[in-house]
Amino acid sequence: MNEHHDLQAVAEEAVEAGVAWLVRAGDEWSEKRFKESGEEVTDADVEVERRVTRVLRERTPDIPVIGEESAEGGPLPERCWLLDPIDGTMNYTRGAPLHAVSLAYAEAGTPSVGVLHAPALHRRWTVGPRSAPATEPSGVREVSRAIVSVTGTGSPRSRSGTFLSGLLGGVAYRVRMHGCMSLDLAAVAEGWLDACVCFGPAPWDVAAGVTLLRRNGLTVLGAEGRDFTFGSPILAAGHPDLAKELIEIWESLPANDGAGAERAS
Repeated sequence: MNEHHDLQAVAEEAVEAGVAWLVRAGDEWSEKRFKESGEEVTDADVEVERRVTRVLRERTPDIPVIGEESAEGGPLPERCWLLDPIDGTMNYTRGAPLHAVSLAYAEAGTPSVGVLHAPALHRRWTVGPRSAPATEPSGVREVSRAIVSVTGTGSPRSRSGTFLSGLLGGVAYRVRMHGCMSLDLAAVAEGWLDACVCFGPAPWDVAAGVTLLRRNGLTVLGAEGRDFTFGSPILAAGHPDLAKELIEIWESLPANDGAGAERAS
């Protein structure tokens, strides 16, 4: 059997282990505290990461697991699992359904297998050799006609805040803010959104969603309008013309914010 077929099955098993526990977790697990970065985290984030990681290490002991709650920084290994145990922690702590377990396998910085599960929405997206493309995505090509979601903006005076203000001011047809990068990417793949923009995306935030979008023939761009790679300060996804226009709007703004972006956690 092809190795990637095996990895897809492993990813599904690992995510199921985390989700099966998460849907039964009591309210005490969702009490928030703050990391040094200012992002929210809960005991549930840590426990889901532990359970998913345990399966991955049992099934693929030679592939490192890079999880949000245990990552130490530095370059990614040549091959690795990328795990966000609860993307949208801020939503989860408030009982909002827009949160997900996101897991992807990446090689040489390119994700190729992924599982994204939103337990409160009862939806799972699986991407790999055995998965079929999702629903036909939106064909909107112009920002002025597009419903665009934005995640990870900083203060109103930051570059990302200025970008958002412009969209809200009429550049885009409609703007949404869901606070969950992985589900924004899935929503573009499904056609629920025409495009999304993510500021400061960490690899574990977006790897599974990027795989889903690319499998559906959509464009995922990073800084300077290049194909998105991990480490880019921005991600824009949608129809090629639409993603390009969003990046051009971003590039036209002065780079004045430094650490202005705040990732969805």
